[in-house]
Amino acid sequence: MLPLADVLPHTITPYLSLMIIGFVFGIVGHLYKAKLVIGLGILMIFAATLLLPLALVATEEEPPSDPQILSPGTR
Repeated sequence: MLPLADVLPHTITPYLSLMIIGFVFGIVGHLYKAKLVIGLGILMIFAATLLLPLALVATEEEPPSDPQILSPGTR
């Protein structure tokens, strides 16, 4: 079974695309007064901005460390 981090994209393009499509769904849903389409658009925006990036960070083996960041108490 593949780890979730290998399945999720590591670039911002798919997340931005999902967010833009969510906004389009929301606008179209408001124009046609379709609550289901509005809800789907909100769900897509929420997934693109919070759920998918959070899942990507949570499933990574070890986040990359910045050599410029010092441990607490060291200078």
